[in-house]
Amino acid sequence: MSAEIHPNQTPASDVEGPIKRFFRATEIDTRVVGMVIALAVIWIGFDIAGKLITGTGLFLTPRNLWNLLVQTSSISVMATGMVLIIVMRHIDLSVGSILGFIAVVIAYLQVYGLPQYFAPGSPWVWILSMVIALVLGAAIGAFHGTLVAYTGIPSFIVTLSGLMFWRGAAFKIASGETIAPLDPTYALIGGGPYGSVGAFWSWIVGIIACAGVVWGLHYGRVQRKRFNFPLRPIWAETFIGVVMCVALIGTVVLVNSYYWPKGVVKEYAAAHNITVPPEGLFIAHGFAMPVLIAIAVGLIMTFITNRTLFGRYVYAIGGNPEAVELAGINTKKITITAFTIMGLLAAVSAIVATARLNAAAIALGTTDELYVIAATVIGGTSLAGGTGTIFGAIFGALIMWSIQTGMTLLGFDTPVLQMTLGVVLSFAVWLDHMYRRRMK
Repeated sequence: MSAEIHPNQTPASDVEGPIKRFFRATEIDTRVVGMVIALAVIWIGFDIAGKLITGTGLFLTPRNLWNLLVQTSSISVMATGMVLIIVMRHIDLSVGSILGFIAVVIAYLQVYGLPQYFAPGSPWVWILSMVIALVLGAAIGAFHGTLVAYTGIPSFIVTLSGLMFWRGAAFKIASGETIAPLDPTYALIGGGPYGSVGAFWSWIVGIIACAGVVWGLHYGRVQRKRFNFPLRPIWAETFIGVVMCVALIGTVVLVNSYYWPKGVVKEYAAAHNITVPPEGLFIAHGFAMPVLIAIAVGLIMTFITNRTLFGRYVYAIGGNPEAVELAGINTKKITITAFTIMGLLAAVSAIVATARLNAAAIALGTTDELYVIAATVIGGTSLAGGTGTIFGAIFGALIMWSIQTGMTLLGFDTPVLQMTLGVVLSFAVWLDHMYRRRMK
């Protein structure tokens, strides 16, 4: 005999627990929470392992975390573009070779090409080399996108061919040699003590970012009211704002806790007639230029994906390409645009990479395409298309590079490191598969 349910009584199976109610009210993606927890476990785990194996915990130090952010920047920039490509059910295997080719072009222009036409030390040398690099990257991406859109050749084959062609082109231009040194002002883009904004401007960046979070939450609420969409509870929006601002301020404190090396401080003090006190002179690095570039790219790409018609079309094509075609949307144009953006971002990464090294080698960017794809997938972008976020891709790059840095600090060799990253990538794809099955 079945039990009767009173009309005003909710079935037991439909009663929400406190955790489910929390996630429903805040609209926080559980996968984001999972990535945050995974990153925390990785950081704490490597620090504890360092104390047990080497006697010192080297991972959770301002120096290591600051360097980790800088090292992640180049991959993060390209990963934001790879989100568009994979969401549309394509792939781009050429980004590492494009980076290497454009890096060689930048170095060649600064060392051999442009100095013939400008006075020594002219800023136009590094400025024009950057402009040419960005235009060249966008052109290469547009060329790949055109082949994919109009010839019917799968993106895998087009970009695999690009991987080989552009790597060979880089070798041809450089004649197998490393081209260096680059313009000193240009090298500041790569970070380092002089390529960072310092403590004061880092706090300005943090305050502006917190103000942006508050404005974004307010604007989102106004838009929801305007279109009669459900509103999040005030406590939920307050919680999101507080957590994000605490994370931003914590990041500022972190980057300001890493000080210039003593040797650099002595050089700086001597050059500026500053007397170093007995206790020493402590100058904070603050945010490095590559990190600020990655943040700026992430914000721009988030706006493109969430706030533009192009971004909506990208996700629509990945979700149901046949329906988009029937709706009369120019999918070829969207495909070319997505690959153009990818090529442009590969050029941005080439600028960051060459500035960091103050040189360009033909091997620069080798296997970066694999790291970019891995970061994008680890960050929650589905290889089946239609799903993915810019924030997730950047977080995926941070997780992947954290594993690599941690294992390097513990003394693991390259083969073990590559094997571990392969396992992590397979695990991330499996998690995405299980998540998609659960959501059906």
